[in-house]
Amino acid sequence: MNHNETSKFFFVAVFFAALAAFPMFTGSFGMDLVSKIMIYAIFALSLELLVGSTGLVCFGQAAFFGIGAYIAVLLSPESEPASLLWLLPVAVLAAGLYALVVGALSLRTKGVYFIMVTLAFAQMAYFVVHDTPLGGGSDGIYLNMKPALGSLIRLDSPVAMYFFTLACLVLVFVFLAVLLRSRFGRALAGIRVNEQRMRATGFSTYPYKLAAFTLSGSIAGLAGFLFAVKDGFVNPEMMSWHLSGAVLVMIILGGLGHLRGALIGAFAFALLQEFFKSEAVFGNFAKHWHLGLGMTIIAAVALLPHGLVDLPKQLRARLVGGLSGDSGLGGAAAKKG
Repeated sequence: MNHNETSKFFFVAVFFAALAAFPMFTGSFGMDLVSKIMIYAIFALSLELLVGSTGLVCFGQAAFFGIGAYIAVLLSPESEPASLLWLLPVAVLAAGLYALVVGALSLRTKGVYFIMVTLAFAQMAYFVVHDTPLGGGSDGIYLNMKPALGSLIRLDSPVAMYFFTLACLVLVFVFLAVLLRSRFGRALAGIRVNEQRMRATGFSTYPYKLAAFTLSGSIAGLAGFLFAVKDGFVNPEMMSWHLSGAVLVMIILGGLGHLRGALIGAFAFALLQEFFKSEAVFGNFAKHWHLGLGMTIIAAVALLPHGLVDLPKQLRARLVGGLSGDSGLGGAAAKKG
């Protein structure tokens, strides 16, 4: 393991250790906020697999997120908590199946056409739950009882929900890290760099892209399931294009091509959003929090084109450059004297 890989491993280990220790220093509000951000991080990881690792810019990721959420609510019984053993896999599978259908059709297009087709499929799903009684219309529907795993895991407790979400985030991150180091992951990297060359060597890229698209949708469905269970409520806005755009901003802000970037981007985006919404800090200007958030993101992308994940590297380069510049001037002065 080289120095770069060691530093990455150290960052991830410290990051997850800090999340595990966080409930010791906060109350229910803090746990609820960080639980929401961890769900967004899972959601961002799902899109990172497509955009950063495969080079497929999808603008309909919210559809898979929403399907996982709606399945969690629609299939939960009213009189008793559903079992996590079947409800969670069904929600993930439903999102994955829709992703399989969408991917099978949309992957036959490229570039901006692919983006528009995925957006169209997402809007179709949005209007199904918005305009029909199935999803409760624009008002949404409530979750009667949160799922559980016997007496072992009961997600109606904020602490249990927090650590269950953290466990899902760790598992998804480790799974994707191992996947991207495998032959499958190397094939996705080749497709991202130069798909035409991959085809010229006799490599069939379509099945790999379809598998990545389906897997991405399944992980997004997991995030949607967790979000529905945490809030106990779902509405059509969970499938809107605004959410697809927000998660795309997260991975760009954090740094494309890095799983760590998806984590950093999700936390940075959500915390900046909470910061600019704070009336204690901005007073009446908090009503216009979109303006402050947008300007900050523009500045971050302009100053850090490779994302926040590249910030330590730039700081080290400037520090070393400054020190070398000082030593050079000192040496020149000494020689002159």
